[in-house]
Amino acid sequence: EVQLVESGGGLVQAGGSLRLSCAASGFTFDDYAIGWFRQAPGKEREGVSCISSSDGSTYYADSVKGRFTLSSDNAKNTMYLQMNNLKPEDTAVYYCAAAESCIVIVTTTRDYESLPYDYWGQGTQVTVSS
Repeated sequence: EVQLVESGGGLVQAGGSLRLSCAASGFTFDDYAIGWFRQAPGKEREGVSCISSSDGSTYYADSVKGRFTLSSDNAKNTMYLQMNNLKPEDTAVYYCAAAESCIVIVTTTRDYESLPYDYWGQGTQVTVSS
């Protein structure tokens, strides 16, 4: 059975930090692009970050560049999103996902039901207070 389980969300003040984790089972990270997207009520689904399986390149949304760092431990099938200098606009449910390409994961759209993720988790809430 394939599972992606996120953890590490919570409530933090603006300027603070959180580290999200995503533990995967039932498939191998090496075979997929892996990363995070987020969803806030009434807003577009925003692709946050992704690591390409083809060359290891890492992509970040402009809104998080310089503040968020994506890493993975493929031996543990676990990835992490270190989030620093958090802002109220980072408030959202964060999901980890796997797909054939980072193009899927980093896409920002309201038409998210059409995005061909292979796997995704249940999400973890991140709330940043001002």
